[in-house]
Amino acid sequence: MVGQKRFSKAVVIIGFLLPSLAGLLLFQLIPMLSSAVISFTNWDLLTPAKFVGVDNYTEALQDEKTLTSLKNILQYILGYLPSVLAFGLLFAVLLNRKLRGIKLYRIFIFVPVITSWVAVSIVWRWLLNGQSGLINYLLSLIGIQGPVWLQDFVWAMPSIIAVSVWKDIGYVTVILLAGLQDISDDYYEAATIDGAGGFQQFFRVTLPLLTPSIFFVLVISLINGFQLFDQVLVMTGGGPAGQTSTLVQQIYGNAFQSYKMGFASAQSWILFVIIFAVTIVQQQLQKRWVTYDR
Repeated sequence: MVGQKRFSKAVVIIGFLLPSLAGLLLFQLIPMLSSAVISFTNWDLLTPAKFVGVDNYTEALQDEKTLTSLKNILQYILGYLPSVLAFGLLFAVLLNRKLRGIKLYRIFIFVPVITSWVAVSIVWRWLLNGQSGLINYLLSLIGIQGPVWLQDFVWAMPSIIAVSVWKDIGYVTVILLAGLQDISDDYYEAATIDGAGGFQQFFRVTLPLLTPSIFFVLVISLINGFQLFDQVLVMTGGGPAGQTSTLVQQIYGNAFQSYKMGFASAQSWILFVIIFAVTIVQQQLQKRWVTYDR
């Protein structure tokens, strides 16, 4: 009787999990394993695949465009990550106050997050247009001649970074705001009794107890940074002269424009290894600065 109940319970559990497991298997695990196999072949979708061993990986690691895209991603992350964390923390602290209409402010800060990247990129491409863009028009009112933002070698990547921070800041703010609201008031009461001021409470109480949320944001933002694609494709197309090209864009171009499926698959697995390695390093380093004891 007990065995029959356990069997019935297992059937119910499997029944609920099966749709999700089927989707995971069909649309993630099987494509991942297929791409791993394809990465060792030379295949153009039209002719039979030819096994070439690790040649695609060797070529990818020596390819100038691949190396340039990795350099661009590093430049993007170095500009994006500190900015989105700093502004996200600032807005989280401001939105954690008990003010009239605070819920409305929280909605406003989150609106860009739920907006399509394609729509956002099209709007910002117009705003940053060097000839008729609104930003350059506003700058001209105060006597400043703005650059051709998205076609300028210096300003193209900072423009991508600025737009990315603008769109993602709401997500970071919400995560950090949730972390702030999870901190007990008892810590601040004890700090006040000990004579700690506002700045001391922030750096000695708030930041240490907020490190789990900061760590989560750091991991997610780094992963997203390595997969930079949508805004680059729409706003700059990787230009000017490859200054904003990324590895995901290279993968997309090689796979669906040049039909070099094996080479593109090898690039995707190189990107996977990089993201995996960076995540493992973060997991190890978190032991030194993340405080979980509350």
